[in-house]
Amino acid sequence: MDAVDQKLIAALRRDGRAGISELAGTVGVSRATVRSRLERLERDGHVLGYTVVLRGDASEMPVRGIMLIEIEGRGTENVVRQLTGIGEVGAVHSTNGKWDLIAEIGAETLTDFDDVLRRIRLIEGIASSETNLLLATRRSARAARRG
Repeated sequence: MDAVDQKLIAALRRDGRAGISELAGTVGVSRATVRSRLERLERDGHVLGYTVVLRGDASEMPVRGIMLIEIEGRGTENVVRQLTGIGEVGAVHSTNGKWDLIAEIGAETLTDFDDVLRRIRLIEGIASSETNLLLATRRSARAARRG
């Protein structure tokens, strides 16, 4: 996937019901380009359904982590908007305490993960961050009782 595909996926994550014309305007490409890209993403199994379900969302990405983010000033909305535009960011949560946001990140390789971290740290309004790799996911006791 290239940068256009990533922008298209980010736009669909924000609004999975967006039309071809709206997506073309958001991504900055023609309607024909959006249509052919979507067909290819579906055919290749990257997009599994709408609202967008990415292969990476349905199966664990090899490199996953959470980034704890502290916002300076009143830039939270801008930071959230930019984070949701990054395809590798699966979810953004607000929280309390020292950290203002938690971003769930997934990537194919450590190098890709490092690139995502670099791009996030360049977002204006981020004062500091701390990132933790997720090594394994175990079911909680509550989930085990329901399961």
